[in-house]
Amino acid sequence: MPTITVLPHAELCPDGRTFEGDAGRSLLDNLLDHGVDVEHACEKSCACTTCHVIVREGFDSLAESSEEEDDLLDRAWGLTSVSRLSCQAIVGDAPLTVEIPKYTINYARETKSPAAGGGDER
Repeated sequence: MPTITVLPHAELCPDGRTFEGDAGRSLLDNLLDHGVDVEHACEKSCACTTCHVIVREGFDSLAESSEEEDDLLDRAWGLTSVSRLSCQAIVGDAPLTVEIPKYTINYARETKSPAAGGGDER
């Protein structure tokens, strides 16, 4: 069982978190199972970038990314050379340290202002 350490994130995990993960499962499933509510707007289908994470330690132990994942990552906010979509990153046996970026590109969650037609204009 690999140890997964999540660095502090102001909203999702203010104090950070460390837990024993399950090898062979996606990083996202491991995070969700341990109370780290990472966005996943496409429901884990590799169709968005909302579950983007930065793997600070243990990157090479993850299953290799697909071309589809790499193409999507190009759109992620805060992309680095050790970025992955957590829904696609399959955990191996090595410990991981993960950073959840401060922002995500999720158009569905953006709130509309009344001026943009999204509010009550009575």
